[in-house]
Amino acid sequence: MIKTTELDKLTSFSYRNPTKEDGAKMWELIKNTSNMDLNSAYSYLMFSNYFGDTCIVAEDKDEMIGFVSAFRPPASPDTIFVWQVAVNQMYRGQGIGNKLLNELLSRDACENVHYLEATVSPSNLPSQSLFKGLAKQMNCPCEISDCFTEEMFPEPGHEAEQTYRIGPF
Repeated sequence: MIKTTELDKLTSFSYRNPTKEDGAKMWELIKNTSNMDLNSAYSYLMFSNYFGDTCIVAEDKDEMIGFVSAFRPPASPDTIFVWQVAVNQMYRGQGIGNKLLNELLSRDACENVHYLEATVSPSNLPSQSLFKGLAKQMNCPCEISDCFTEEMFPEPGHEAEQTYRIGPF
């Protein structure tokens, strides 16, 4: 009997840019399987439609199992800002988040990108590990700085967010 390795599992998944039809599935994935902020369905539709070249969807057969949404800030064209990385709970721990980020950075839309930025809350240990691991994998620094304080968020109980800046690469 042939044993499937973790690498075999990762390569059996498909990775592609989303279309606007994927926006609702992205929203559902966050709603059903994540401790991340659930934004409006409209925001996921906009990301998949207007920023599809800087977003990646992971699929297992025809089922969306993860995505990364990102954009290039106009004031920082050498930077890709990762807005969210989501992986279905049943697929976590298999390196899909890392694969999504590597897929993103390998796309033409990131050709002249030298930095990756994201904001992460202090309690989100999986995201902290993901971004620190990516920096280590790419052999470049990961600088962490304050970004948004708790008081800046209109809803009570929202944690502060720190910026993770990886690069230059």
